[in-house]
Amino acid sequence: MESTANGTAASSGAQTPAGAQTPAGGQTPAGSQTPAGAHAPAEAGSPAEGASHNRASFWALTLGCIGVVYGDIGTSPLYAFREAVVAAQGSGPVTREIVLGVLSLIVWSLIVVVTLKYIVLLLRMDNNGEGGTLSLTALAFRAVGRRSVTVLTLGVIGAAMFYGSSLITPALSVLSAVEGLKVVTPAFEPFVLPITIMLLVALFAVQSRGTGKVAVLFGPITAIWFVVILLIGALHIADDPSVIAAINPYYAIKFVAGNGMIGLITLGAVFLVVTGSEALYADLGHFGRKPIQTAWFYLVLPALLINYFGQGALVLANPEAIANPFYRLVPMPDLLLLPMVVLATLATVIASQAVITGAYSITHQAIQLGLLPRFEIRHTSAALYGQIYMPRVNILLLVGVLLLVGLFRTSSDLAGAYVLAVAGTSLMATLLALIVIWKMWRWKLWSALLLVSPFVFTDGAFLIAALTKLHEGAWLPVMFGGFVVLIMLTWRRGTAILMQKTRRTEVPLESLVHSLEKKSPHVVPGTAVFLTSDPDFAPTALLHNLKHNKVLHEHNVILTIIFADTPRVPQNERVTITPVSNLFSRVSLKYGFMDEPNVPKALAIARKHGWTFDIMSTSFFLSRRSIKAAAHSGMPKWQDQMFIGLAKSATDATDFFQIPTGRVMEVGTQVTV
Repeated sequence: MESTANGTAASSGAQTPAGAQTPAGGQTPAGSQTPAGAHAPAEAGSPAEGASHNRASFWALTLGCIGVVYGDIGTSPLYAFREAVVAAQGSGPVTREIVLGVLSLIVWSLIVVVTLKYIVLLLRMDNNGEGGTLSLTALAFRAVGRRSVTVLTLGVIGAAMFYGSSLITPALSVLSAVEGLKVVTPAFEPFVLPITIMLLVALFAVQSRGTGKVAVLFGPITAIWFVVILLIGALHIADDPSVIAAINPYYAIKFVAGNGMIGLITLGAVFLVVTGSEALYADLGHFGRKPIQTAWFYLVLPALLINYFGQGALVLANPEAIANPFYRLVPMPDLLLLPMVVLATLATVIASQAVITGAYSITHQAIQLGLLPRFEIRHTSAALYGQIYMPRVNILLLVGVLLLVGLFRTSSDLAGAYVLAVAGTSLMATLLALIVIWKMWRWKLWSALLLVSPFVFTDGAFLIAALTKLHEGAWLPVMFGGFVVLIMLTWRRGTAILMQKTRRTEVPLESLVHSLEKKSPHVVPGTAVFLTSDPDFAPTALLHNLKHNKVLHEHNVILTIIFADTPRVPQNERVTITPVSNLFSRVSLKYGFMDEPNVPKALAIARKHGWTFDIMSTSFFLSRRSIKAAAHSGMPKWQDQMFIGLAKSATDATDFFQIPTGRVMEVGTQVTV
């Protein structure tokens, strides 16, 4: 794959560089909120009508983002305070020092990590309106002016850790909600695991049907969840109003500094309160900065703080409540506890849905940026942008989630594994942000370092604390993330080697055109489109057509598909046509890494450039490469086999670029890497 500062050249064959491997559309976590919706113009009418429409759209987006953006962080009260206090007490009693120290750490984690870092800083680093780890990576590429190895490494590690958290989130959140049944009555305990597994299987099974019909309920249900946890927390602050003193950071500093290893372990557990914060940035393009910030300051942050303070006050008044402080907040348990378990389960399923579709989105971006081969994409809605389903990703996530549930069996055991994955993603985002502030915002290096140093310190501390849980399950996201990194780097390296080797045998296009002008073969009517990753060289399919069929079409298009380091490319910049001769022309189609590549639609745009495109008189020629391992490839043999396996698993280019199968001719070639 050829990588430049401007984009990634796409190759046409099924076993070709990853720049061509692009899914058809970006997945929006809720399925119903799209970038277009986030920036929709006001309807025609009077200024008052336009302002009213904009206000309605703004509040609709704000409600929608509550369900999608804040589902994960909003369900953290189910387990985060409990795990932090249990880690802090060790085998001793629950003391006031522990409760106030943990609460203070929770308050300042929410302020520093979520409010200052994500809400205030990272939401301003949009890549043409889009956010997320890989979008930030693409922005950093543009900031340094090239595809830097350092930036790529940070992005790949961040993406890999996100996949790790995508596995753990559904398992941890759904399991912690269903565990509330044990509080209703211990008789339910044997059914917690089977019910969790049934819910998870059902959740992944419905992905192929799309979530458009139920996505409209995500925001209202999650908003109700936040209101309820705020109310039940507020009811119990009166149990011991002194918990409000935890707002003072003195208690956090005193606890960590005075408790050695226990303080460090507790810090790792406290990080559970900010898990899901990466969704604030990842879903920037779906809802916009203002709705996300408004939802945080006016509902989500107050609800979380009040609930955590309520749990703290409850535990100070009744230390035995630490067994499950969240559900012990519920008043009139005989009447309201079971409905609360149902509401919690709905909230955690919604949070899991957002993570699943987020995995689709990051896979889509990784493919566009040349980090993964093509995966099959199925559209689940003809009307809603981004409603897609990725069968292979879905199956892998389901298998991983069920293995986690079966292996760990309780939310407490899963919590340690979760922290490391999210802390890794958070630290990579901070380091990428440093590059953007320094290079793109043109701050002096010392100023940029000064700005991000609190976040680097916080993320680093949380990451070190999470490493203490390696033996308790945190090894899992490290292993899984390492495997994802290996896959991405293998694909990058293999495609680069493949490009170098095929170039040695290719013929420069200008030379071929010049020789054909001197001695032209038989010319037949119609248009032939040859897909290639390098427009300077004659495509293999063109050479084979001349060699075996001994004919040339009256119009020959050398088509290159380019993926830019921006989320989307406007239609007026989609097509570029460069004449080469009377019989040949170069056409490039440019897409962003969240665009849907559709070759026939893009070529229809070329009519505005004077090219009369008729799909019924056009034939598409693609090269299908069969890759074999070479004796000396530049990679170890096991890595050769991994790359070949990845290439074979790539989705067919005809389907990927939405070219009518009846208009395609494929030419097979064999290459070695």
